[in-house]
Amino acid sequence: MRRLRALLCGAAASALAAAGLTALLPASASGAESATLDKRWYAAAPYLMPLDNDPPSATAIMDASGLKAFQLAFVLAPNGGGCSPTWDGTAPVSSDTAVGSVISAIRAKGGDVSVSIGGYGGTKLGQTCSDAASTAAAYQQVITKYQLKAIDFDLEEPEYENTAAIAREIGAAKILQKNNPGLYVSVTTAGTADGTGWFGKQMLNEAKAQGFTPDNFSIMPFDGGFNGAASQTAALTAFNGVLRSTFGWSEATAYAHEGFSGMNGRSDTGEYFSQADFQTVLDYTTAHGMARFTFWSLNRDRQCSPADNGGRTSGTCSSVPQSAWDFAKFSVKFAGATPPTNPPTDPTDPPTDPGTGQCTAGAWSAGAVYVKGDKVTQDGHTWEAKWWTTNEKPGTTGEWGVWQDDGPC
Repeated sequence: MRRLRALLCGAAASALAAAGLTALLPASASGAESATLDKRWYAAAPYLMPLDNDPPSATAIMDASGLKAFQLAFVLAPNGGGCSPTWDGTAPVSSDTAVGSVISAIRAKGGDVSVSIGGYGGTKLGQTCSDAASTAAAYQQVITKYQLKAIDFDLEEPEYENTAAIAREIGAAKILQKNNPGLYVSVTTAGTADGTGWFGKQMLNEAKAQGFTPDNFSIMPFDGGFNGAASQTAALTAFNGVLRSTFGWSEATAYAHEGFSGMNGRSDTGEYFSQADFQTVLDYTTAHGMARFTFWSLNRDRQCSPADNGGRTSGTCSSVPQSAWDFAKFSVKFAGATPPTNPPTDPTDPPTDPGTGQCTAGAWSAGAVYVKGDKVTQDGHTWEAKWWTTNEKPGTTGEWGVWQDDGPC
């Protein structure tokens, strides 16, 4: 699942700088006070890679969509081995300042984050730590440093094929749940037509054997022969049956512990999930009292150029026609909030020019690529690019954004 994570990682520090996030607030989030959000927000938090896949400005997304919570991805074991947490296998959590700055910026605007561990690529801590206690200790470093109130165990290939690793991950989750009262814990795994596959069912059996119940078990109904909402809601119905048979729950109790984790736009395997599909699945989750609605990813929640990206899947855009943050607004609705109707920071809005007759630079275009030194006209001002950019509207990201305001034309 989510193969693009492994393929598109790299250039973490420069990518974060390009998103204008490194100098927002104090460098470390360890001292930042976490916002108090309703658990529904953590259940609605979409995934965001803060160091890779051309990370967008989290605060701009908040302004444009009304989103308050983000699922930051991914904490892994070091690429060289060991039992200490890193971002993407390369950036030690212990010395991190970059992700901490993103968290501080989000919290300064009244939002908060969860952190996701695992994912498709890289080596997981459950594979390298010796037992559940040491695995939990590694994750506790992340919780303590960022003062987390929520955490996500993304258990998928190839780790979930390793029964010992999964036993350590489930054991660690149980320890963290006990040692951090009120911690929101989600478990995310692969989705199949019958709910989840053999390894997903074995993971559920491990949780039952250990007496562990998270806030939800979520499946990812994509990259498995799905296409459109009907196939996804059918998988969610089937997964409800799996939860009932595994834990002896009623249908309603199973739905209250069940979550959906989708992929917006074109998936890794060429499936397509449009805004209409997201609305259908959202209606299903709310009608059945489901516990979670999230998606991969905010890095992809913007339009490619051309919109279909030549029939390819991207880690930085959706490959379907959309306005920026269209899919984030479904998460906002699941959380029980109303997205703004006229967001002030939508980078896909058409350029406007009051027509002073004095502007010499060309009008800004959402589909164009600009490099350092390029100048454009927007809202009667001349703007100069400070670094490479595309699809970022001048005047929407503050002084830390890519565009420098050179004043009225």
